Amino acid sequence: MGEPIPALPSSSLSSAHVNGNAATANGVALNGRDSPAESSERLQIVNDEKQFTQELTPQLERWGLRDVGFNYNIVAVFGSQSTGKSTLLNRLFGTTFDVMDETQRQQTTKGIWMCRGKGTSIMVMDVEGTDGRERGEDQDFERKSALFSLASSEVMIVNLWEHQVGLYQGANMGLLKTVFEVNLGLFGKKPQDGTSGRTLLLFVIRDHIGVTPLANLQTTLTADMNRIWDSLSKPAELQDKHLSDYFDLAFTTLPHKILAADKFEAEVRQLRTRFTDKDREDYLFKPVYHKRIPADGVAFYMENIWEQVQTNKDLDLPTQQELLAQFRCDEIASVAIAEFNEQSKSQRKPIEVGRVVEGLGGLMRNWKTQALTRYDRDASRYHQGVYKRKRADLVAVLDSTLSPLFLGQLKNLHKACLSAFKKELLEGLRGEDYSFADVMNKAREKCETRFTQGAQEALLEDTDWTSEEELVLLQEEVANVGDQCRKDETKKMVNLIERNFKRQISEPVDLALNKASADMWDKVLSTFRETLEKAESNYLTKARSFNCTEEENEAALATLRKRAWLALRAKVDEQTADTAILGKLRSHFEESFRYDEHGVPRVWKPDDDIDGAFKKAKEETLELVPRYSKIAPLEPSLEISLPSESPDPLTSTDEFDFPSTLVIFSETKSLDLIARFRRDADAYYVEAKRSTVSSIAQIPYWMYGVLVVLGWNEAMAVLFNPLYFTFLLICLATAYAIIQLGLTGPLLTLSRTILTEMQSQAAARLREHFSEPVLTEPIRAATNGTSPSTPRVKREIDGAEDAELFRRASPM
Repeated sequence: MGEPIPALPSSSLSSAHVNGNAATANGVALNGRDSPAESSERLQIVNDEKQFTQELTPQLERWGLRDVGFNYNIVAVFGSQSTGKSTLLNRLFGTTFDVMDETQRQQTTKGIWMCRGKGTSIMVMDVEGTDGRERGEDQDFERKSALFSLASSEVMIVNLWEHQVGLYQGANMGLLKTVFEVNLGLFGKKPQDGTSGRTLLLFVIRDHIGVTPLANLQTTLTADMNRIWDSLSKPAELQDKHLSDYFDLAFTTLPHKILAADKFEAEVRQLRTRFTDKDREDYLFKPVYHKRIPADGVAFYMENIWEQVQTNKDLDLPTQQELLAQFRCDEIASVAIAEFNEQSKSQRKPIEVGRVVEGLGGLMRNWKTQALTRYDRDASRYHQGVYKRKRADLVAVLDSTLSPLFLGQLKNLHKACLSAFKKELLEGLRGEDYSFADVMNKAREKCETRFTQGAQEALLEDTDWTSEEELVLLQEEVANVGDQCRKDETKKMVNLIERNFKRQISEPVDLALNKASADMWDKVLSTFRETLEKAESNYLTKARSFNCTEEENEAALATLRKRAWLALRAKVDEQTADTAILGKLRSHFEESFRYDEHGVPRVWKPDDDIDGAFKKAKEETLELVPRYSKIAPLEPSLEISLPSESPDPLTSTDEFDFPSTLVIFSETKSLDLIARFRRDADAYYVEAKRSTVSSIAQIPYWMYGVLVVLGWNEAMAVLFNPLYFTFLLICLATAYAIIQLGLTGPLLTLSRTILTEMQSQAAARLREHFSEPVLTEPIRAATNGTSPSTPRVKREIDGAEDAELFRRASPM
C-alpha cells in the first residue's frame, strides 16, 4: 500500500502544513503532478451545506490515483470537535488539513475534506467534529457525515480522550448507535460472510497517562459497543447478526501532545507504520476491509453513498427546540384552520347549488390572509426551520380547502356564461336585418370576457390553479352552440329561399304544362335554371354574414339545388295527377275535334268526315302521354344532372335518386291513362254521331201541303167564327206584346220550370204507385216471359243508358 514514510519532526510537519496550504487555493490543486505540493493538496468533498463536490474525479487524477485500480486505501476520522483529529491526521499521513488555533478553541473543519497521504496511496478524510457549539442541537450533519465515513472508508479512526471512555454522550455512543442502526438499514441488507465488506473501527485514546491500562479501556469500549449493538432496532432478516459480522475493533493509545511531546511523536510514528508497513502483524489495511471499488469509480461510489445518506429520513431526528416548535406550530395551525373552515363554510352551499358567488376571490384571499396572519403572529417565535415548514404545510391545507370552491366557481361561471351567450345570440338573431357573424362574435367575445374576468378574480396568487382547461371547454361549447344556431339559421334561410322558389316557378310551369307544346320541358327547365340561379345568388349573398366555409357553402348549395328540383317535381306531379292529366288530354282532344282551325265550334253534318277528325284528334292527344311521362328537353344544354346523395340533413328526406325523378309516368301508368282517355274520347264520338242523326230527322216539305189541305176547313171555321176569331186575335196580341217587351226568355224559363216540377211530381207519383208490393206480380210475370210489357221496360232501360252516356259526353 505504498512505502513507509520517514519520520518527521513536529516542526517539519508544521512547515509542511503551511507550505501545503500555500500550495492550494480553497482546495483547488495547482499544476505539477510530481511536485511536493501534489500530495498535500486537499479537497472539500462535502461542504457545510451538505453538497457533494463534482471535482473529486479530476482531483484523483491530479493525485495520481485515478488509474491505480484497487491499489489504494481510504481512512476517515471520527470524534468530537476540538479533540485534535486534524492534527493527528497530519502527523500520521503528512496531510495538510487545517488545525485549531489552541488560543481560541473554535471549529476548524467544516464539512468533509479529503487529502492524499504524503508518499502513499492513502485517501484521508477529515470529518467535521461532533458536539460543536456552532451547530448546537442540530446533529443532522453529524449523523450523516459519520454514516458516510463509516460506509465509504476501510478504517475509521475514532478519536477520543481517555477521560471520555465510559461516558455515553462524551464518547459519542448515542451518535454511533444511530449511525449503526441506519447503516444496517441502508448497507447491511446482504448477509455478511466474515471475509469481506467489513470496516475496522480504530479507537485512538488520546492523552493516555497510563493509570488505566489499555486492556481495561479496551474492555470498557468493547462492552459499550456490544451493548449499543444489542440495543439496535435491526431489520427482521438481520436479527441474528453480531457486531463482528460488520466491524472489527482495534485500540491504541497516544500520550499527551503537550506534556509528553517527544513520547507523543514517537507513538505517532509507531502508529503510522501500522498504516504503511504490510509486513507488520497488526497492519491495519487488510484486504477484508477494502470495498473493491476501482479508483476511477471512487468518486461515483462515494457520491451515490452520500445521496442515499441524504435521502434517509431516519437521520433527521429533531432537536428539543424542533420538537417544541413542531408541537406548537401544529396547535397554532389547527386553530387557524378551524377559523378558516368556519369562514369558508358560508360560501360552500351557494357554490354547490350552482350559483356564481360575486367577489369569491376577495373573500378567499381575506380568509387565507387572516389564517396566515394568525399563524405568523403566534408561530414565528419558534424554530424558524420548523415554522417555515409548517407554514408551507398550512398554506397547502388552505389552498386544498379553497381549491374546490375555485373549481366550483369556474363550473358555475361556465354554465352562467354559456346560458347568457345562448340568450344574447338568440336575441340578436330575432331582427330582420342582421349579420350572423357580427352577432356571433359579439356574443362570444362578451361570454369569454365575462368568464376570464370571473376566473381571474377567483384565482389566488402563489397557487398552481388555472382556468385554462375550463376556458377551453367553454370555448368548445360556445362553438358548438354557434354551429347549431348557424345550422338552424341556414336551414331557415334555405326554407325561405325554397318557398320563394316555389312561388316563382308556379305560374310559368303551369302555363308550360297546360299548353303541352313540343318544347314544353325546355320552357320548364329554362325557367328552373333562371330561378335557381337567382336563389343561389341570394343564398351566397346572405351566407357571407354566416362565416360559412367553402365546404359548407358547397354543401348548402347542393342541398338547395336538390330541394329546388324536388319542389319543381312536386309542382309537376301536381299538374300531372290523374284528374289533371285526364283534363288536359280531354281539353286537347276537344280543341282538335270539336273546334276547327279558326277556333269555331263545329256543327256536324251528315256529309262531314267525323271518323277522320276523330282519329286525327285522338292520335294527336295520345302523343301527349309519352311527352308528359318523362322530363326530356329538346335542347341538350337544358338537361339537368344532380348527384344522387344520402338523405338531406335539413329535411331528413329519404335517399335522393335523381334519375328516378325524371320519370313522371311509368309505362303501366301511361297505358292506364290511355285507356281511360279512349273511353272519354269514344263518348265525344258518339255525341257527334247523334247530333248528325238529329239533323237528318226533318219534316218533308210535301207534308206542309197536306197539312194545308187537310186543315183548310178548320182554319176557315176559326176565321168565320167570331168567338174563335176573337180568341185568335187575343193570342196574337199577347204574343206580340211578349216579344216587344222581351219576355220571351223569362216565360220560357218559367214554362220549363213548371214542366220540370210537373215531371218530378209525376215521377214521384209513379214511383209510389209502382213500389215493391205492387210490382211483385208484373216482375214475376216479366221473369216468366208472360208479361206483354217486357219490351217496353227494356226500351226504358236502354233509354236511361243512352241518357247517361250523353251526360258523360257532355262538355258541361
